[in-house]
Amino acid sequence: MRGTWGAEREWSRGERALTAAKLMLGWVALLWLLEVADVASGHALDGFGIVPRTPSELVDVVPASFIHFGFAHVAANSVPLLALGFLAALGGIRRFAAVCALIIVADGLGVWLISPSGTNTAGASGLIFGLFGFLLITGFVERRPLGVLVGLLVAAIWGGTMLAGLAPTQSGISWQGHLVGLAAGVAAAFVLRRRAAGPALRTGGGL
Repeated sequence: MRGTWGAEREWSRGERALTAAKLMLGWVALLWLLEVADVASGHALDGFGIVPRTPSELVDVVPASFIHFGFAHVAANSVPLLALGFLAALGGIRRFAAVCALIIVADGLGVWLISPSGTNTAGASGLIFGLFGFLLITGFVERRPLGVLVGLLVAAIWGGTMLAGLAPTQSGISWQGHLVGLAAGVAAAFVLRRRAAGPALRTGGGL
């Protein structure tokens, strides 16, 4: 058997990056396919958005994150979801799934509770804000230099856009969903923080 620990480690990182990329490309492709189906059905899928404080709408808390109101809407969310999701998924797919689940459920419930009456809220932007919040602070929470660097990079690229998305003056934008998503992402960084590595030498990096 030939090879070194360093080569094995590099291989695992490459595999993790490839898996993260495939996952997020598939996720974004699913959003586009759903919007195509929505348009073809006369926007029947728009009913999966969240109408606040209506008990029957609680079943839409999760589906709402995958539905959009037009191709411009899904296009605006595609790049940030792809990029932020990829960075978050590099930390492990199981952990990433838990982070997304926490953000989606918390954001959906928050929208249901505090959004204005008579509105219908859907889209991946709550998850995007959550992933932004998660990536922003998880390096500090876990005291990992690389994570801190990622957080600073994310803040530099998307910080201004995220702040603008929290402004309550924008019509047609659920700043409530953005705010709750951001808070949920920050909470996920604490709730799902990784334990410090033990003294034993570890190879690989299974997802």
